[in-house]
Amino acid sequence: MKRILFSFSILLIAFSLSAQTNKLDINTSKLGIEIPSTMYGIFFEDINFAADGGLYAELVKNRSFEFPNHLAGWKAFGSFELKDDGPFEKNPYYLRLSYPGRNDKYSGVENEGFFGMGFQKDAEYRFSVWARNPQNDGDVELQVELVNPSSMDERQQIAEGKITVSGKDWKKYELILKSQIALAKGSLRLILGTNTKTLDVEHVSLFPVDVYHKDKNGLRKDLAEALEQLKPGVFRFPGGCIVEGNSLDTRYQWKNSVGPVENRPLNETRWNFTFSNRMYPDYYQSYGLGFFEYFRLAEQIGAEPLPIISVGISCEFANGSERSEKHAAVDQLKPYIDDVLDLIAFANGDPATDKWAKIRSEMGHPAPFNLKYVGIGNEQWGKIYPENLKPFVEEVRKKYPDIQIIGSSGPFPDGKDFDEMWEAMRKINADLVDEHFYRNEEWFLKSGNRYDKYPRKGPKIFAGEYACHGDGKKWNHFYASLLEAAFMTNLERNADIVRMATYAPLFAHVEGWQWRPDAIWFDNLNSFKTCSYYVQQLYSLNKGTNLLSLTMNGKPVAGNVDQNGLFASAVFDKESNSVIVKVINTGNKPQPLRLNLKGLKGKHQTELTTFHAENLDGENSLENPSLYVPKTTTIEMSAPEFDVTIPAFTFQIFKIKK
Repeated sequence: MKRILFSFSILLIAFSLSAQTNKLDINTSKLGIEIPSTMYGIFFEDINFAADGGLYAELVKNRSFEFPNHLAGWKAFGSFELKDDGPFEKNPYYLRLSYPGRNDKYSGVENEGFFGMGFQKDAEYRFSVWARNPQNDGDVELQVELVNPSSMDERQQIAEGKITVSGKDWKKYELILKSQIALAKGSLRLILGTNTKTLDVEHVSLFPVDVYHKDKNGLRKDLAEALEQLKPGVFRFPGGCIVEGNSLDTRYQWKNSVGPVENRPLNETRWNFTFSNRMYPDYYQSYGLGFFEYFRLAEQIGAEPLPIISVGISCEFANGSERSEKHAAVDQLKPYIDDVLDLIAFANGDPATDKWAKIRSEMGHPAPFNLKYVGIGNEQWGKIYPENLKPFVEEVRKKYPDIQIIGSSGPFPDGKDFDEMWEAMRKINADLVDEHFYRNEEWFLKSGNRYDKYPRKGPKIFAGEYACHGDGKKWNHFYASLLEAAFMTNLERNADIVRMATYAPLFAHVEGWQWRPDAIWFDNLNSFKTCSYYVQQLYSLNKGTNLLSLTMNGKPVAGNVDQNGLFASAVFDKESNSVIVKVINTGNKPQPLRLNLKGLKGKHQTELTTFHAENLDGENSLENPSLYVPKTTTIEMSAPEFDVTIPAFTFQIFKIKK
């Protein structure tokens, strides 16, 4: 009897251990649908000083004196006068410096940059200016200095040089300056050297020489390289709410953002004084980072360009969603529709026959950009949106039938407006529908099956803006990124209908942010990648080529009640001949896993990548940019079944060489 009881006890223990093991059945022998190349991408919006003062490497703020406060960013001294009959039609203002009345006084200006100017030690900077001597009375010398205003040394200058200006005609002058020190809060100072004469200056510019891909009107190298390292499949630009504008007059107009940079007009951004708790009333768009530069960047990082264009509706949060004079009526849409048609021509047209394609060619890119997608409207809703969108779709389809059109489901992931917009997009026959969801932890934990039951016919899905916004923890803490990783298994598992996904927002200046969390933070000299950035990168680098079936007890692993906080998905990658299994444990206990790799036998070299943090509220920072980063080791896995334990609150990726 004792022997029987002992045997029964052993069976109970074995059964108990078996019940605690989470068995993931992965069919490696049958390739599923192809994962689209656009699956994981990036979304850029000029918020948080992401463009001017951020990705766009220009260091001078208000370089053409076009801000409403024309000397914003500048300190002028001596004798100076603002003039408005300059050489550039869309930027007419310039500054005249003249004799200050005494030989021991100086006339000039000093620019503070964006929260100061950052200079790297021994780095070179390209200064340029359009200038003239309006009196035409001989040469005029301009002293150019990089300065440390708070220096305790005998001299404030950390680099200096001179430019000699001659003649009454406007000319562009350049000078290379080399910084002697690293400085986060420097400035640019210009002094009228021949101080008995007069000098006009316009479009004062300062760029690092070492910019991304050495483009003169270039991008800040560390920030652009961080985008490249994401290996994005699609690049959505330029927004966001800035596409809509506070008003139609302040919407983003792409035609103003191309052509000679000196003649791109200033625009009021949606984010300069929107938030009373964090106001930046001197936040404007120079359009220096314009549509040509966006297309070039997409090409350089290997992503499909996805421009978003106004549908003739201004920001509905500010102006309502009913018909009014704040939005363009249907019979007033021709210039807006022309903007879309002309944009496609700019990107793809023949310079010999199309004026917009000719502008592209003159800017240095004769070959087409091979544009495939265009988004019309940002996150519009209400009856006015489908009414406005319909004629856009008709005209684009008529002239460019191969272009895929992306419509909007509004700013929220569910509810009456969301349902109505989806129904409207189906009727209009949009190719993709842009869904946005900024939600808390609970929403992400409960949304692991979101797309499993979506209709397979009709428009596909673009998850265009999403991030986990923690309840009372709206910052880039590790736990938020873990839940984003968990949710992304749902995107991957439904890659037949989810064709694109982009986390948002992308950039934030540590001294100039209004919205968080964000993927990449920076100051004037340094940057760091957040936990959410690393989650996006892990998915992009392990995207694979084909979906594989992964189930637990016959169901998708999506954080359901009986799945112990686990989320999982699997793909096959033809290029590396690997099975890639992603598993996220969102629970507070380690979970034993049994990977049942159907179709595999024997031992296989496996890369195991683990992303984990003991402090769930922890985040990376400028002071400690690598506090939380994924770590990769090599293990040997036995097939078809392999047992492993995934720690609590952990994202792991198994890349199994087949």
